[in-house]
Amino acid sequence: MFKEFLDQFPYILIGLEVLYLLGIIFLSGKIIMDTRNTSKTLAYLMLIIFLPIVGIIIYFVFGVNYRKNKFYTFKIERNEQVYQAVSNYIRKTHDKTLETHKEVIDPFLTTVNFLYKAGHSPLSEGNHAEVLINGEGKFEKVFEVLEKAAHHIHLEYYIYDNDEIGNRLADLLIRKAAEGVVIRFLYDDMGSGKIGRNLLKRLKNGGVEVSPVNKITFRLLANRVNYRDHRKIIIVDGAEVFTGGINVSDKYINPNSHQYWRDVHLYMKGEAAFYFQFLFFSNWIFATEKIPEISPLYFTGKKENGTSLIQTAASGPDTKPSIMLSTASAVLSAKKRIYIVTPYFIPVETVLNAIKQAAISGVDVRLMVPKSGDSVIVNAAAYSYYEELLESNVRVFFYTKGFIHAKTMIIDDLFSSVGTANMDVRSQELNFEVNALVFDEKINGKLQDLFHEDMKDCEEIFLDSWKKRPGYKVFFEHMARLLSPLI
Repeated sequence: MFKEFLDQFPYILIGLEVLYLLGIIFLSGKIIMDTRNTSKTLAYLMLIIFLPIVGIIIYFVFGVNYRKNKFYTFKIERNEQVYQAVSNYIRKTHDKTLETHKEVIDPFLTTVNFLYKAGHSPLSEGNHAEVLINGEGKFEKVFEVLEKAAHHIHLEYYIYDNDEIGNRLADLLIRKAAEGVVIRFLYDDMGSGKIGRNLLKRLKNGGVEVSPVNKITFRLLANRVNYRDHRKIIIVDGAEVFTGGINVSDKYINPNSHQYWRDVHLYMKGEAAFYFQFLFFSNWIFATEKIPEISPLYFTGKKENGTSLIQTAASGPDTKPSIMLSTASAVLSAKKRIYIVTPYFIPVETVLNAIKQAAISGVDVRLMVPKSGDSVIVNAAAYSYYEELLESNVRVFFYTKGFIHAKTMIIDDLFSSVGTANMDVRSQELNFEVNALVFDEKINGKLQDLFHEDMKDCEEIFLDSWKKRPGYKVFFEHMARLLSPLI
């Protein structure tokens, strides 16, 4: 019937074709004007041209640049309000620490100054820091610290599951709320899809203030899915902080011997807590659209007797790409070694070129990644980078014991990064992320030892054998790489 109708009125079909063509031209122009990343622009153009309907849907779900949207204008304005309230302390802390430790920090001075000027992130001194291994090490310390909380507990998580560890933590939060401790909990509505209404209700009824960062009503059509809150933060009494790769889920404590998760978290006590508190309040105000009374009790972190200088690199759709640019800057500061651990290696060109430059210049650059990732396409896209890394003298190690989920980087004998950001486009350009940069030989040495220990569970790949992979695999990997800006 429809065919007969078009046969009778052929001009309608011609009109629809013209409208469709004009729509594609208009959308192509919008993509070119709004998308800053060249490879991402080309990927979206390929999608809408070669997969018209599917490509258009993917672009409007994942590709629209909300940095220019009023949705994030509100957050940027509130960020500045929070910063103005604490700007004097941030400035004094940074200037004093830099003046006292300028000689020590000098090799990374460009990175330190960039983070301070781009994101108001101060360098703080006298912090105590501990490396926590896997969920078993993290949660034991978390419960110990939360038990002692007297004023407030702030949590911000990408994944919070309604399982044994999630309920154990919820029970503790409800009990501390009953004692009069202020509990605020932010979660990502996409990542925490398994948290469940019953657990959320139990937390709220127990006196815990709870809010998603970006509320998702229809997941398949949610534009905000593109900007995920991938942070994992706990702040206790403005003085103690946890951050790293470990979410709230049973899988991180390795209950299943057939699915081993290898991860790293960091515990900090001291002035480093100050900037994490600033980040949390910025997202809390954005999520709830309410401005709480921010008293000095939320910023009580004092200089400890620790040896760690700590600065925070944070990124999100409301800020400059501080993690990406500080990573590239730090890599280019290396003189002896760079050890990188990441579950997803799909780097932006800036970081990729910095890594290759360091390796070619003689720096011992090693990359540790899972042999098999949790996504076929992501894994294939990552594989497409390894040949050029090997050609540039980067040593690449496949972790085979399980899934390595840590996000760490150590440079020479002083610099260490532990955080939430993967070395991929999404983490470095789109998500809310946070990395703790620690300038401390002891922490660096601990992570070096850990890297060497994990190498025992790795297989190293070499250029000659890697280049002998079947052609169809290489083709699939490069096709996946074309789509990597959209993954």
